[in-house]
Amino acid sequence: MKTRLSAAGATVLALLVAVLAFGQPAHAAAGFSVAGGKLYDANGSEFIMRGVNHAHTWYPQQTSSFADVKALGANTVRVVLSSGDRWTRNTSADVANVIAACKGNRLICVLEVHDTTGYGEQSGAITLARAVDYWLSLADVLAGQEKFVIVNIGNEPYGNQNYASWATDNADAIKRLRAGGLTHTIMVDAPNWGQDWSFTMRDNAASVFAADPARNTVFSIHMYGVFDTAAEISDYLGRFRTAGLPIVVGEFGFNHSDGDPDEDSILAYSQAIGIGWLGWSWSGNGGGVEYLDMATSFNPAN
Repeated sequence: MKTRLSAAGATVLALLVAVLAFGQPAHAAAGFSVAGGKLYDANGSEFIMRGVNHAHTWYPQQTSSFADVKALGANTVRVVLSSGDRWTRNTSADVANVIAACKGNRLICVLEVHDTTGYGEQSGAITLARAVDYWLSLADVLAGQEKFVIVNIGNEPYGNQNYASWATDNADAIKRLRAGGLTHTIMVDAPNWGQDWSFTMRDNAASVFAADPARNTVFSIHMYGVFDTAAEISDYLGRFRTAGLPIVVGEFGFNHSDGDPDEDSILAYSQAIGIGWLGWSWSGNGGGVEYLDMATSFNPAN
């Protein structure tokens, strides 16, 4: 999100994420893996994400948030990190503590670099190549965590301009991560501030997936104002399912400055066809989008 569900959103989360959505065992692996357009955990069970985003890099003191999110029934938390280019760098020690907090609360940890947000349009945003440098600097911390950690290369790595290289840049980033020894499931965000109104990710996802030597990449769409009808939501997600390509709704909210997302359809359609979702965000939103807080001031009672 450029800057970034309400009490109602928290209620929805509590009701729906209780269904952890494990399918039939497929195959055992050292960590998470992808097969047939679906994500599987290390035990070979289908894994469908149900959870939230947590703005850790801006609120590193809010360590109780992991337990609070888990208490609502979540199985996944997407954690905002910084490479140090736009905000204070999350060090190896800090990332290790984040992973430990996720594991301690039985949450799968999707780690993302937020400094890429809006590259090509947002001043100061970094390239995916720069984000890869950060991930490779964390290789020792990430090693051995393949059962618990998914690496989201960069948040919303292109704005609404200069996004033509999205496929090539992501393919190159994935290859570098693999060459650097990372065997984790990789998550790739869409361009256009994550909403892919240009259908760049939709139309090039197959080639990016094929560029991964491990064939262990998941795609993430962020659904805000662009996705304000059930038809748009079902068409977009359905195309990935038909193509046999793994997709999650990595962010969404009940409202936004660019329009009124159809959150009911996002939840219903994702539930119907077994697609994961992660609401934005637990708490700490600013810049006029405070309404996206699921908990006010990180208080789970509010």
